[in-house]
Amino acid sequence: MIEAVGLTKRYGAKTAVDDLSFQVRPGAVTGFLGPNGSGKSTTMRMILGLDRPTAGHVTIGGHPYRDLPNAPRQVGALLDAKGVHGGRTARNHLLSLAQLAGIPAARVDEVLGVVGLRDVAKRRSSGFSLGMGQRLGIAAALLGDPQVLLFDEPVNGLDPEGIHWVRNLMKSLAAEGRTVFVSSHLMSEMALTADHLIVIGRGRLLSDMSVTDFISANSADFARVRVPDDGPEGREKLTASLIEAGGRVMSEPGGALRVTGLPLPRISDLAHGCDVRLWELSPHQASLEEAYMRLTQGLVDYRSTDDAKAGLAEPPPQDPYASLLGAGGLAAPPEPVEVPQDGWYAPPPPVPGQGPGPRSGPSPAPADEPSSAAPAEEQTSKDLR
Repeated sequence: MIEAVGLTKRYGAKTAVDDLSFQVRPGAVTGFLGPNGSGKSTTMRMILGLDRPTAGHVTIGGHPYRDLPNAPRQVGALLDAKGVHGGRTARNHLLSLAQLAGIPAARVDEVLGVVGLRDVAKRRSSGFSLGMGQRLGIAAALLGDPQVLLFDEPVNGLDPEGIHWVRNLMKSLAAEGRTVFVSSHLMSEMALTADHLIVIGRGRLLSDMSVTDFISANSADFARVRVPDDGPEGREKLTASLIEAGGRVMSEPGGALRVTGLPLPRISDLAHGCDVRLWELSPHQASLEEAYMRLTQGLVDYRSTDDAKAGLAEPPPQDPYASLLGAGGLAAPPEPVEVPQDGWYAPPPPVPGQGPGPRSGPSPAPADEPSSAAPAEEQTSKDLR
């Protein structure tokens, strides 16, 4: 078991980890979540004795990592898959680690087979892809057959088959009674892999609970209700009935209703009482990603700009005759109409019967009437002659 008590780490005026306390118990996969810069990597480094805490302490099996006898046989970790001598082959890299820890050489071949690198064991690691480097790092963590394992972004660079393999590996290790601590930014993968979650933000503990409890505590389940599109009367009648019964109703872009506060059977009964047919009545539960975003939305230090396309568009070409417009009796062209846009979405389509949008100049004359501009044009021609 891993136990942190009042763990704090400061770098000058910056506090990376602030009074953090938690336990990682054996027999379960514990996910370690938090935005970039929240202190996850610093916490894992302190667990492994790579950084000394400013205050507090962290133990593995009741002892600091530095005091564990032959620590590689008790704790395996993958923090940086690139921390490998590029001139060594995969097998020689693992063999050097095994010799330092007194691990038999036969174990090297075993873990190479486990991670699927047996066929490239004699290749230098400098030629490995990112995914192959991840597999080599996992092999190093498994080398001593430890009871405690820590992984920082273990699926980074892996293909779908590799991600599926890592997921099953984590679960099988936890099922054997081992302590498995995994840090990741992939919420969809954590939802499938983790049993328990520890979430931090700006170095402080935000949540320490099971995945199911975390989603329930940081999101609201809802029912999606869709009625026929033959008229607004039924939709309005059902909305009023749902609100009167204590439900909360929101409209969705597609015309459906999002209802919270009422169970599905009650919604069905209310629709039947209003004589409103239902085209859809389905339950929806928030995902782990939605719950995580709701909890950490105010603790993100690095955000993209509001307009991701700002500054990417080239300036329009300059018209060399622009200075002549409005001079010598020439009429200036109408100014372009600005169509409001929302982020990446295209502008709304024109309203039927109104054309592409408002015009800044006068309306054109109907086709069956003579244009009032004709005499002026004839007069201009005479003047020029």
